[in-house]
Amino acid sequence: MATTELVKGVRATRSTIALKLLMAASGIVFILFVLTHMYGNLKAFSGEEAYNTYAEHLRIIGEPMLPREGALWIIRVGLLAALVVHVASAATLWKRANHARPVKYQVKRNIKSSLSSRTMRWGGLTLLVFIIWHLLHFTIVKINPGSGGQAADITENPYQLLVHSFDVWWMTIIYLIAMLALGFHLHHGTFSSLQTLGLTNSAVARARARIAGWVVAIVIAGGFALVPLFTLLGVID
Repeated sequence: MATTELVKGVRATRSTIALKLLMAASGIVFILFVLTHMYGNLKAFSGEEAYNTYAEHLRIIGEPMLPREGALWIIRVGLLAALVVHVASAATLWKRANHARPVKYQVKRNIKSSLSSRTMRWGGLTLLVFIIWHLLHFTIVKINPGSGGQAADITENPYQLLVHSFDVWWMTIIYLIAMLALGFHLHHGTFSSLQTLGLTNSAVARARARIAGWVVAIVIAGGFALVPLFTLLGVID
């Protein structure tokens, strides 16, 4: 009986480590993606022509070896797969943690943990809802509350679709709240990924990992927030 329990315990530990590695790997994929995406969004500061040229370039990457938007669809499928892996791993680990830890221990742990770690799951759910909205907004349906009566023309113009979206104050608020959630998620996620990969084995390494988390969070979430803010303020039009 003891041997059976030991084997089950070893298997569970290996499974947990595998899930954490999957979360770390998929998380790194998303960090690289949102960093690239943020850089592309900042093209809006260069004007309509520069931004639309960038948007068109995304659609023709790989031509003529790939069809138009072929590379873009490969990226989308890869990101979808990474999202499924990330969410499924997080849900499984969360379920195991709730079964393994007593309530009192959980409360004590939460008191000592950082705000970003305590809001990790709710922030993740917020981001999941936002991703769905973001796809509806810019890709699938191209919802544009700020377009007025020019919806058909604007949705075919990436720059105008972006800019007119943030003419509406509540759209800006939605995106800023999402970027706040993204910042917290990136901060703790970066640290957790480095920890899972064995890069926080000393006090100095842990401190550097926390700094890396803040740098990633501020650069990416802050970079994304610039376009909505400056559009609302009239700097970008």
